[in-house]
Amino acid sequence: MTLAAPGTPASERARRRTLTPRFLARHLTRFALSLTALLVASFAMIHLIPGDPLRKMLGPTAPRELIEQRRHELGLDDSIPVQFAHYLGDVFRGDLGTSFISAQPVSAIIRDGLPNTLALALLATLVALLVAVPLGMWGAVRTENGRSRRTESAFGALTGAAVAVPEYLYALALVIVFALGLSWFPPAGLTAPASYVLPVLALSIGPAAMIARVARVETLRELGSDYMRLARAKRLPAGRLYLRHLLPNTLTATLTMGGLLLSGLITGSVLVENVFAWPGLGLRTVEAITQKDYPVAQAVILVYGAIVLAVNFVVDLALGALDPKSALSAGKEN
Repeated sequence: MTLAAPGTPASERARRRTLTPRFLARHLTRFALSLTALLVASFAMIHLIPGDPLRKMLGPTAPRELIEQRRHELGLDDSIPVQFAHYLGDVFRGDLGTSFISAQPVSAIIRDGLPNTLALALLATLVALLVAVPLGMWGAVRTENGRSRRTESAFGALTGAAVAVPEYLYALALVIVFALGLSWFPPAGLTAPASYVLPVLALSIGPAAMIARVARVETLRELGSDYMRLARAKRLPAGRLYLRHLLPNTLTATLTMGGLLLSGLITGSVLVENVFAWPGLGLRTVEAITQKDYPVAQAVILVYGAIVLAVNFVVDLALGALDPKSALSAGKEN
C-alpha cells in the first residue's frame, strides 16, 4: 500500500478508487459514438475513391456489361442507405467481403495476419515499458535537485536522439548489423522465436526513450511530494521506498503512454513489417493499397480503428481505477 498524502480522509481515498457510474456511462457513450463514426468512415471509403473502383479493379479494357454485372453482384447499384445497412449487417456477422485480387475472404486474411501484428506490438510495448520505467526513475533519482548535470544532459541527449530516429531506420540498421553482418538473427519472416527479436527492437527503441523521458518527469514530481518526504524521514530501505511507494504513483502517466504506444504500434508497424517481410496486417495493407484491393484495405482500416478505440477505452477505465482524479472529475462534469 502506498503512502497517502497527509490530510486526505480515508473515506475520500476509498471513494477515489471507485469507478463512478457517470464515468462509465460517459466513456461507454464516447466509445459507441467513436465506433459509429469509424463504421461510417470505413463504409464511405469506397465511395470517396476518385473514379470507379470496379473499373480500376477490372482494368480499363473490361467491357461495360462485366462491370455492371460485378456492380450488381456487390450490391453497389443499391441506394447508399441500403448499402450501408447491408455493410453493417455483414460486419456484425464477421463477413468483411472478398479480396479483389486473391478472391479469398477478407475475414480469413485478417484472421491470418492480425495475431502476428498484435504479438509484435504487444511484445514491443512490454519491452519499451520494462526498459523505460526503470530508466526514467533512475534518471530522476540521479538528477534530483539539480544533481549530476552531466547525467541529465546525457539522458536528455540520448533519449531525444532515440525518439527522433524513425522505426524503419532502426529496422534497416538492425538487419544490416545483426542479420546480414553477424548472422545472429533471421533477416526476414517468422520462422522461429528468434525472428521476433529484431522487429521488436526496431519498434521499441524510440517509444522506450520517449516513455523514459515522461517517467523521469513524473518521478521528479513525485519525489518532491509530501508522502515521499515522509517516507524518507522514516528512513525506509531504498527498495521499499522506490518500488513500493514511488513506483505505483508514477504509473498513471506511464499507463496512458503505454496505451497510446500499443495503439500506435499496432497501426504504425506497417513499414517495419515490410522491412522484415513480417506476415502481419502491415504487409497485407501495403499489398492491398498498391494492388487497389479495396475490400482488404477497407477491412484493415476498420479493424485497426476498432483496436485503437478498444485499447483507449480500456486505458480510460484503468486510469479511472488508478487515478484519484479521473472518475471524480467525470462525475462532477455531469
